[in-house]
Amino acid sequence: MKLFIKYMVSTRCKMLVKEELRKLGLHFIVVDLGEVEIMEDISVELRTKLNAALQLSGLELMDDKKSVMIEKITNTIIEMVHYSAELPAINYSDYISEKLGFDYTYLSNIFSEVKGITIQQFIILHKIERIKELIIYGELNITEIAWKMNYSSVAHLSNQFKKVTGLSPSHFKLLKVKRRIPIEEIGNIESN
Repeated sequence: MKLFIKYMVSTRCKMLVKEELRKLGLHFIVVDLGEVEIMEDISVELRTKLNAALQLSGLELMDDKKSVMIEKITNTIIEMVHYSAELPAINYSDYISEKLGFDYTYLSNIFSEVKGITIQQFIILHKIERIKELIIYGELNITEIAWKMNYSSVAHLSNQFKKVTGLSPSHFKLLKVKRRIPIEEIGNIESN
């Protein structure tokens, strides 16, 4: 049986979900970002207990198809931007469409309707947060970061970074307090 979990965006979330499933005596086959496959069919009572346990950690089970699709799109983008060694060489729209098995226009329309921003804007916000992370780590220079994040030039990265943050990457690097947005809050209208 497949379960879909909202706000499940990190390895820590996956570990937490595994622990909650074990506590309830459920056996998982796969625990992935936003999605869990368990061996059992669960009762309404057990589902309610699992949801209550997950909510204590800021996660929740999802039921409606639109929410599940939004979460799949979100998790695909998070995985692509934050957890891949490098971004895909193909268009992001082709990548997302291929990964989820749906027409990009369909995915884009649902995403914009629910989130209030386009998938492209959401990707840009995530890329900027990833760039902040890479700047803070200090292992790569701006040219290397631009290449790693698939920007055509340092100028393109700098312009986009400044448009989103109000700062140039070099100014951001000089800040004593570097402000980052938690992954699960990126693109939420309330947090931006």
